[in-house]
Amino acid sequence: MPIKIPKLSLVVLIGPSGSGKSTFARRHFKPTEILSSDACRGMVSDNENDQTVTNQAFEVLRFIAGKRLALGRLTVIDATNVQPEARKPLVELAWQYHCLPVAIVLDMPEKLCLERNSQRADRDFGPHVVRNQKSQLRRSLRGLHREGFRHVFVLDAPEEVEAAIIERVPLWNDKQDEHGPFDIIGDVHGCGEELEALLARLGYVEARLDSDDPLWGDRTFVHPEGRRAVFLGDLVDRGPRIFQAVRLVRNMVVHGSALCVPGNHDLKLVRKLRGKNVQITHGLANTLAEIAALSEGIRAPFERDLADFLDGLVSHYVLDDGKLVVAHAGMKEEMQGRGSGKVRDFALYGETTGETDEFGLPVRFDWASEYRGQAMVVYGHTPVPEPDWLNRTVNIDTGCVFGGKLTALRYPEKEFVSIPAARTYCEPARPFLPPEERAPALPAQQVHDEVLDAEDVLGKRIIPTRLRGNVTIREENATAALEVMSRFGADPRWLIYLPPTMSPCETSRATGLLEHPAEAFAYFRNEGVPRVICEEKHMGSRAVVVVCRDEKAARERFGVITGESGIVTTRTGRRLFNDPDLERRFLDRVRAALTVAGLWAKLQTSWVCLDCELMPWSAKAQELLRTQYAAVGSAGSASLPRAVMALDATAGRLVGEEKAKLVEVEARFRLREQDIDRFVAAYRQHCWSVETLSGLKLAPFHLLATERLVHTDRDHPWHMEILAEVCRADPELLLATRYLVVDVTDPASQEEGIGWWLELTGQGGEGMVVKPLAFLHKGRRGLTQPAVKCRGREYLRIIYGPDYTSGENLDRLRSRGLGRKRSLALGEFALGIEGLERFVRGEPLRRVHECVFGVLALESEPVDPRL
Repeated sequence: MPIKIPKLSLVVLIGPSGSGKSTFARRHFKPTEILSSDACRGMVSDNENDQTVTNQAFEVLRFIAGKRLALGRLTVIDATNVQPEARKPLVELAWQYHCLPVAIVLDMPEKLCLERNSQRADRDFGPHVVRNQKSQLRRSLRGLHREGFRHVFVLDAPEEVEAAIIERVPLWNDKQDEHGPFDIIGDVHGCGEELEALLARLGYVEARLDSDDPLWGDRTFVHPEGRRAVFLGDLVDRGPRIFQAVRLVRNMVVHGSALCVPGNHDLKLVRKLRGKNVQITHGLANTLAEIAALSEGIRAPFERDLADFLDGLVSHYVLDDGKLVVAHAGMKEEMQGRGSGKVRDFALYGETTGETDEFGLPVRFDWASEYRGQAMVVYGHTPVPEPDWLNRTVNIDTGCVFGGKLTALRYPEKEFVSIPAARTYCEPARPFLPPEERAPALPAQQVHDEVLDAEDVLGKRIIPTRLRGNVTIREENATAALEVMSRFGADPRWLIYLPPTMSPCETSRATGLLEHPAEAFAYFRNEGVPRVICEEKHMGSRAVVVVCRDEKAARERFGVITGESGIVTTRTGRRLFNDPDLERRFLDRVRAALTVAGLWAKLQTSWVCLDCELMPWSAKAQELLRTQYAAVGSAGSASLPRAVMALDATAGRLVGEEKAKLVEVEARFRLREQDIDRFVAAYRQHCWSVETLSGLKLAPFHLLATERLVHTDRDHPWHMEILAEVCRADPELLLATRYLVVDVTDPASQEEGIGWWLELTGQGGEGMVVKPLAFLHKGRRGLTQPAVKCRGREYLRIIYGPDYTSGENLDRLRSRGLGRKRSLALGEFALGIEGLERFVRGEPLRRVHECVFGVLALESEPVDPRL
C-alpha cells in the first residue's frame, strides 16, 4: 500500500500499545526523524515506562519537534495518540511551523496487540488498557480530518502494514530542481500589449499550440534558448487587454514555457466567478466587462476554465536549489517552501499593520527590511517607481497600469528589463510617484543600512567563508569589537574591509638572529609553493584607502551623502586622519593619480579599495612613541652612561678578584649602553616631522577590490605593477613597493633573496614580507599563510627591547609559539576577503560588517602582540 506524505510534514503515528508503531517507524524513517514518547520519558526520568512524567516527557517531545520543523525537517511522533486532546497540540505545532500534519493509524486487532504486549517484560499492564485505547481510537477515527490532519492513512491489518511503502513527495511549491534561467515578470494587470512587447525584448518568440482551443486559442510564446517566464500574479483587472494577457499567460503555463503564481486580484475574480459576493472595486469591473462581452456560447465554459486555472495556481515557488523564491507579495524566510493558509495569505497580501493611510489603503508591514534569508525573493503587489534591492529581496511591480512600466528580472543575471506603459490606464488610489519618491537620494538597501542592528554582529557567531569554511567568533570578542567600533569607528558605510594580522616566519637558529628568510622560504616550499614574492616591509601605519571617482560614485555605491568621496582607515577601522581637510586633500591626490594612470577606465570601476602602509610611523603613532619607545630610550640614555662611569671609577679603587668581577659587570653595562643607542637609532629612523601633506608617503601593495571584482585571482606581481603605475603619477606622495621574485627550489635564487633582505635591514629597513606568487594558495592542510614577515635584527630591537640580543634573552625568545598567531592570520584573511566579496556582490551592509567585525573580534584573542 503506497503512503504518500509531504517531504516536510509532521507524521503522527496513532494506535494502541502493541499495534507496532515503533517497528513501523524504524522500518520507514531515519532514527533521527523519530521522536518517541517512551524515549522522552526515559530522558526525563531514566525510566521509559514511568507514566508519572508523561506531561514532562511530552513537553520535551514537542520542544524538539518544534526545533526540527523550524529547520524544515520531517518529524515522526511515536506515541499512542489515541485521544483527541493528545493529538490537538501536535496538529497546532504543525500549523505553527506551516507544515502539513499527517496521521498514520495502525488499527490492529485487539488480540494481536495483547499478544505482542505479553512478549514484552515492560508491558505488564492489564488488557483493559489496550481495550480502552482501542475504544478511544474508534470513537475519533472519523474525525481526524476535522481535527486538522491534511492526510490520513488507516492500516487495519498486519498485511497492510507489511505492504506499506512510504513515498515522500515534494509540495507543489517545491521546484528546487528547476534551475532556470528565468525571466520573472511583475504585475501585468491586463496590459496585454506591453506584456507581448516585454516578452519580445526578452527574446521570446511567438509559437503555435498543436490544437486551436476555442476558448484559449493557439498562441503562446517560447524562448529559443529554453528560458522560462515566471509571472508574479495580478494578471487581471484595471488594464485594457485583460483577456489577451490572461490567455497568453495561461497558454505559456500549459505549454511549459512559464510558471505563474496567483495575485490577490486573481483570486478575488475566482470568488466572483464561483458565485461569491465580492465588491466590484479596484478594477474588477474591467475584467467582468471583458468576460461579459464574450459570446454566450463560450462565456460560461470560459469562466469555468479561467476560475480553475487561477484557483489552481500555487501560492509561491521555491526554485534553483532554494536560491530563488517568487511570490506575489513576498515571502518570509520561515514560510518559504511550506504550506498553510497563513503562507498563502502572506503570498497574496503580504502583512499589514492593521492601520490605513490617508488614502484608505492598508499600511503594509515592511517585511523585507527584516528579511535575513539566504534565498533571493522576487515579488510585486505594491507598485514602486523602480526595482530596488533590499536584503536579497526586490519588488518588480513598477506600475505599468498606472502609467509606469512593465518590468522583468532576468535570473540569474539579476538584470532588469522594462517596457514603458503606452499610457496611464488607471489612476491609483495612492499617488504612484509622490514627490519624495521621484528622485530618491539613496537606494532602499542603503537607506536601510543607515541604521545597523547590533544583533547582526553580537553574540557567538559562526561565519561561513569561501576560503576557510566556518570561522567562529566568541561572544566576548564580538562585544569587544562592537565597543571599539562604536566608540572610535569611522562612518560604517565605508568599512568594507579590515586587514588581517600577519605571522612572522619560524624562529631562526642562526647566531644572533630571531628571524631569517631561510625559514620563510622553507615554509612555502613545504606548502608546495615553488615561487614567492618578497616585498619590502615599510615601517609605517597600516592604512586601508577607499577612494571613489567622485561624490556621485560615493553616493551610489556606498550610500554616503555627506560630500565625502573616500576615507583612510587604520587596521582597526578608525579614521587615520584627525584633520578632515588633510584627509580630503590626501584623497584628492590619490584620486588624481588613479585618474592619470587610467585605472578608472582600465578596471571599469568608479571606486577602489587599496591596502597600504602610510609613513612615517610617527604620523599616527606619536602617543605610542612618546609613552613607550621614547620613554625607554630617554631613561636608558640618561642612566646607563652614569652607571658605566660609576662602575669604572669604582673598579679603579679595587684590586684582584673583586676588581675582575666589577670589570665584568661594567662590560655588561657597556653592552647595554650600546644596545640602548641602537634601540633609539632604530625607532628614530622611522620618525620625522609631518606638518603638511608633503611629509607623508603612501605605499600601496594590494589593489583589493573594484566594482564587481575582488582581485584575488591576480598574482602579486600584477598588483605591484599596476600600483607602480599609479605611484609614478605622484611620486611625491606615493611610493612604489620594491619586490623580488624568488624560486624557493633554487639555492641561488634563495641566496639572492637573503642578500636583498640583508641589504634592506642593513640600511635600517624593517625587513620584508614573503608571499606566495599567487594571491591564494591551498596546500595539503588547506589555506596557506597569505604572507609571513621576516624582520631585521635591529628592527626587532624596537619590538622586543634594547637588549633582546643578549644570549639568555635570545634563547628564551626562540621558544615563542606561532600556532595561535597563524590560525588567527588565516581566519582574519578569510574574513577580510569574504567581506569584500559580499560587498562587490551587492549584499546588505550587515553581511559585510559580519566579516569586518569578525576580523576585529579575532584581534581581541589573547596572543603575543610582539609576533
